[in-house]
Amino acid sequence: MKRWNGWGDEGVTHALHERPRRYLEALVGPGRPPRDATLEEVAAGVAASRLPPHPLVSDDIIDRVRHARGQSLPDWIALRTGQIERFPDGVAYPTDGAEVRELIHYAARTGARLIPYGGGTSVVGHINPLPGERPVLTVDLGRMNRLQHMDDKSLLATFGAGVTGPDLEAQLRARGCTLGHFPQSFELSSLGGWIVTRSSGQQSLGYGRIERLFAGGCLESPAGTLELPPFPSSAAGPDLREVVLGSEGCLGVLTEATVRCSRLPEVEAFHAIFFPDEIRGRDAVREIMQAGVPLSMVRLSTAVETQTTLALAGHERLIGGLERLLSLRGAGEEKAMLLLGFVGREAVVKTARGEALGIAGRHGGVHAGRTFGKEWNKSRFRTPYLRNTLWELGYAIDTLETATGWAELPAVIEDVEAALRGGLEDVGERVHVFTHLSHLYPFGSNIYTTYLFRLAATGDRGEDARQNLRRWQVLKEAATEAILARGGTITHQHGIGTDHLPYLAREKGVLGMQVLADLCQRFDPDGIMNPGKLIERGNNVG
Repeated sequence: MKRWNGWGDEGVTHALHERPRRYLEALVGPGRPPRDATLEEVAAGVAASRLPPHPLVSDDIIDRVRHARGQSLPDWIALRTGQIERFPDGVAYPTDGAEVRELIHYAARTGARLIPYGGGTSVVGHINPLPGERPVLTVDLGRMNRLQHMDDKSLLATFGAGVTGPDLEAQLRARGCTLGHFPQSFELSSLGGWIVTRSSGQQSLGYGRIERLFAGGCLESPAGTLELPPFPSSAAGPDLREVVLGSEGCLGVLTEATVRCSRLPEVEAFHAIFFPDEIRGRDAVREIMQAGVPLSMVRLSTAVETQTTLALAGHERLIGGLERLLSLRGAGEEKAMLLLGFVGREAVVKTARGEALGIAGRHGGVHAGRTFGKEWNKSRFRTPYLRNTLWELGYAIDTLETATGWAELPAVIEDVEAALRGGLEDVGERVHVFTHLSHLYPFGSNIYTTYLFRLAATGDRGEDARQNLRRWQVLKEAATEAILARGGTITHQHGIGTDHLPYLAREKGVLGMQVLADLCQRFDPDGIMNPGKLIERGNNVG
């Protein structure tokens, strides 16, 4: 069963051995395990539903608890301490577009606010009910998960928008195809969620980000139904798919989506390369990208992330031998690890591998073979489970991401890491910070930064929640201000939600925000769709 207050399946754990624990203690101090609230304790605090009865709507208390928050660090703080300000008043599980339309009409009739819900993996507050007098209806699309149509010649597949990553891939692979979209949340997140938050998969370099994969679909809104035909391409005015991409449930509910698939590849392989330092690593990956080498994935870790990855990995004998070998080849304490993914026909992969390794070698890269690549591939969807383990040991871990051009990239990394590293000095706490580049382009790169700090553990859950949320707010604000000061985007792949909303106008400008407001007014004139996300609307919480 899915965890109600953490990541993933209750039966899956990510153990941390003694050496990694000592490593973390040396970095930020000994963790202080918190005393979490139980599901029963949280359920006891849920108020009676304010929604009138409807055959499609459940007011079950456990359903409402399980749909109250997502997977951001503020969400975890609220769930673990039981300090949840608001629950949905009801949860619906529609099975088709007609039922979604009925739920939208029901929300309009009753004055409710409607929140579309996919896999519940949002890390920026997309699915959270906000305070207010109006009841809240969460619409869980999980039962709209079937492959509705497959065009084998055009490689177009139409799914219900609630299909999760594993179910989508299983249905495609049965027909010899793949979507190739593998975000870290793959096992839990949904196709519709990927689209409305502009998701990036770990192999988006080869298969494409979701905006390239999204060919068309159907959006149900208070103003009516928007049908998006899956043309190969069209010059018929602005592309209305872009209206749905990144809309975050504020225009309507995406009920079905047609996606562009690929045949299953002959070869899929991941290789590790180590550079003497991250500067030479960055020079190498920039050259690889600008040379147009056909890869499925590029992931370059800074020296600190490389150290952290190796320290937490276990396999002490294997890693010890590798580090001795690398040191002899010039990749010592400041080494930076690069993972390269190759996918496609064998001849194409062979050529691409030769080109990429050749460029890496000219920049001092040491090819370490496929062992680490295989390990990464095997455990890439297991890594988020480490969040559960770390929390139980008394540590909070969070991420943030941006994107910028190659010229600005080193300064953005430096400023963001400095802002995070010194962000909790006033409360006497250390923050461990590390970064990688994981979605690269000829003209720049995503920057993905992870930070870890000790949880406050006073014994009072309310006080713990206040202190830990304040720590997160200080760090989030400092890092975002550093990003904006250097001209980076406030988010590369996670959308806006509530967490990024205060900063969106500085990126979009006055006219840009007016355009977004006009779109929301057109599709949702009464402001019932996912209020307080993406834009502020005057009537969104009343």
